[in-house]
Amino acid sequence: MDCSLDVEAVRARFPALHRRQHGQVVAYLDGPGGTQVPQSVIDAISRVLEHGVSNLGGGFGASHDADESTTQGRLAMADFFNADPSEISFGQNMTSITFAVSRALARTWRSGDAIVVTSLDHDANFTPWVRAAQEAGVEVRIAHFDPVTGELDPEEIASLLDERVRLVATCVASNAIGTLVDVGTITELAHDVGALVYLDAVHAGPHRLLDVRSIGCDFLVASSYKFFGPHTGILFGKLDRLAELAFYKVRPAPSDPPDKLETGTQSFESIAGLTAAVDYLAGLGDGSNRRSRLVDGFSRIRAHERVLSARFLDGIAEMDKVMVHGVPAADDRRVSTFALSVSGTSAEAVAGHMADQGLYVWSGHYYALNAIERLGFLDSGGLIRVGFVHYNTTEEVDRALEALAAV
Repeated sequence: MDCSLDVEAVRARFPALHRRQHGQVVAYLDGPGGTQVPQSVIDAISRVLEHGVSNLGGGFGASHDADESTTQGRLAMADFFNADPSEISFGQNMTSITFAVSRALARTWRSGDAIVVTSLDHDANFTPWVRAAQEAGVEVRIAHFDPVTGELDPEEIASLLDERVRLVATCVASNAIGTLVDVGTITELAHDVGALVYLDAVHAGPHRLLDVRSIGCDFLVASSYKFFGPHTGILFGKLDRLAELAFYKVRPAPSDPPDKLETGTQSFESIAGLTAAVDYLAGLGDGSNRRSRLVDGFSRIRAHERVLSARFLDGIAEMDKVMVHGVPAADDRRVSTFALSVSGTSAEAVAGHMADQGLYVWSGHYYALNAIERLGFLDSGGLIRVGFVHYNTTEEVDRALEALAAV
């Protein structure tokens, strides 16, 4: 059986990938800031709006459609996370969800308790917890990653754990430098002292298929705009954890999970698009059910991204003035997201130079303030971020290398 990824067939399904600038097809190397979507996702969103949509719980067809769309969205994300549909909640985005969960959890904390966060995380998995801890009079302990290797050692978190710790919050993959975190080990360590674990899987979404049962985490949050869908946040929470927490909600809203977390009316068209995104990813693989197809599809994605990463890192290694910050190898310690600095040139200038050539990359801190500060670049304009996903090609890698070499 051919287990490779047909990249040209993949690209044909994404209308945005045909965009041109100065007569040349642009290269979206900004996947870490949000991915493009296949036509099937666009069609799914459009169908809901064209056919007519009403709110949940009504005794008529358009309302039944909204109920069904929401049910299908929970089923799709349950397959994506290896969870139960009753453990899947939707929200505006990851940040809004995390603020809501942080407020709910903080009401269970007491003076003398502590939480652990990391300097590797996006600020959306840092500030909500710090703010909640400050308001509850709870100690905040920060686990730091190694600025040389870019890795977060579970032992660094272990050194901060004791019976006072109520929560450990960390990312699955760094949105700034691409590091993968050993979240399974961290979860075990946290549970050993009775702490809950909240994982930010937003950046892992397009690169690694997640398994909350294997990890054992209590909560995990993602956003479908990072895995080829619309802007919708998704929370996995263990059912007993969701049931016992008191979330802010209006009086008529449901009191049981997963609905009790979903304040106000959800975007039913976005949930339909999310389901289509999961089905698109499942369609990249073979198997007897959606989960098994996802497993196979992500193995193909992983293999293709490793080829892109190795080619990119080999090219950077030949440039004296360009430095990669983070794991320097295309292996299981990272995803295909790279933070770069160019000696003597600002990150903004490099990104602008690449944009002029139809190469879309980011510069700055990407909301990972602590990570960029720890690397020493926060006060000097941050770093250049180049990210590859499965629809990127080796030719696009070469274009990026040529542009960087010309700076």
